[in-house]
Amino acid sequence: MSYLAPSEFVTKMVDAGESKIYMSTRDTVIRAYMAGAILALAAVFAVSIAVATGSHLIGSILFPVGFCMLYLMGFDLLTGVFMLTPLAWLDKRPGVTWPQILRNWGWVFVGNFMGALTVAVMMAFIFTYGFNTDGGDIATKVASIGEARTIGYAKYGVAGWFTIFVRGMLCNWMVSLGVVGAMISTNVSGKVIAMWMPIFLFFFMGFEHSVVNMFLFPFSMIMGGDFLISDYFIWNEIPTALGNLVGGLAFTGLTLYTTHIKTKPKRTL
Repeated sequence: MSYLAPSEFVTKMVDAGESKIYMSTRDTVIRAYMAGAILALAAVFAVSIAVATGSHLIGSILFPVGFCMLYLMGFDLLTGVFMLTPLAWLDKRPGVTWPQILRNWGWVFVGNFMGALTVAVMMAFIFTYGFNTDGGDIATKVASIGEARTIGYAKYGVAGWFTIFVRGMLCNWMVSLGVVGAMISTNVSGKVIAMWMPIFLFFFMGFEHSVVNMFLFPFSMIMGGDFLISDYFIWNEIPTALGNLVGGLAFTGLTLYTTHIKTKPKRTL
C-alpha cells in the first residue's frame, strides 16, 4: 500500500521524536535554519500573491508549497518538535528527558528564527532596491499586518493575549496534522496532498504560527510597521508559541498516541 495504518504512522511519530532528541546540535540548527528560511519565503510568496490578485484565498491555497518543500527535505519547525519530542518521553524511550526536550526546542527556535530573519532582510532589500525606496504595496500590506497582529491585540488586554494563544493552539493542531500527513503516505504526491490540506486551512483562517511570525514581524518592522520589538514578543510571539505547544501536543500528538499506541482492550459484550 502507498499509505500507513494509524498504528504504524504513530509509531513513526514517536521514532521521529526520539531521533530529534539525539540529533547533533549542528544538524539541529542547520535543519531548523533552512526550515525557517523556506517557510519565510512561502509567507512572502503568499502575501505577494494576495496583494497582486486581491485574493487572500489564492495566497492561502499556494502558501503550503513552502511547508511541503521543507518537510520533504527533512528540515524541522518548532511547531513540529513541540508535538513530536514529548511523545518519545511519554513512550519512555531511553535517554529522553525533559531537559533534553527543552534543549532541542531551544536550538530549533534559534535556527528557525535566524533563517526567518535572514529571509526578512533579503526580501526587504529586494522590495526596496537596497533600502532606497519605500517598498510599495508589499510594504504597506506587511506593515499593516504587523500592527494589526501586535498592537491590534494589545488594545484588548488579557482577552487579546488569550485570543492569540487560542489562535496559536488552532494553528498547530492543523500544522502538526500536516507533519503527521508527511508520515502517512509512502509516495511524494500522497505526502504533499496530506500536508497541503491542513496548512491551507490554518493560513486562510489567520491562525498564528510562531515560525511564520518570526519572519513576518521583523519584515513588517523593516518595511515601516509602527510597533516595538517588545510588542512583537509580548503580544504575538510568546502567546503564539505557547498556543502552538499546547495545541499541537494536546489535539494531535497526545490524541493519536493515546488511541493508536495505548489502545484500550476491545469491549466484551
